[in-house]
Amino acid sequence: MGAYYDEIEIEDMVWDAEKGVFHYPCPCGDRFEISRRQLADYEDIATCPSCSLVIRVIFDPLDFEDEPDEDDEGELEAESSEEDKDSDSDDDQAFEDALENLTISDAPSPVTAAAGG
Repeated sequence: MGAYYDEIEIEDMVWDAEKGVFHYPCPCGDRFEISRRQLADYEDIATCPSCSLVIRVIFDPLDFEDEPDEDDEGELEAESSEEDKDSDSDDDQAFEDALENLTISDAPSPVTAAAGG
């Protein structure tokens, strides 16, 4: 596709968290839109929902490389926060147990080697 209305840098676009898209004003009065998922999939064309104009978005694909799928996004956030809480408390408990069982001695402990035959 070679007929872009314009080429716009991602920094000049506005993020709309409610819709989950970047916006840029279109001459028709509406706004060009492109999602983070599209950017992560190396798509660089933002479309206007009200007219046939499109713009090319200039961005670094590596900035969007680790984007979760839109369907899994809410589930992943909920699961990861629960897992973080569980693993943090498990880690803390293991650390506390290790401290309680820790013994420090100045004398070296003898090492015995088994004779192989």
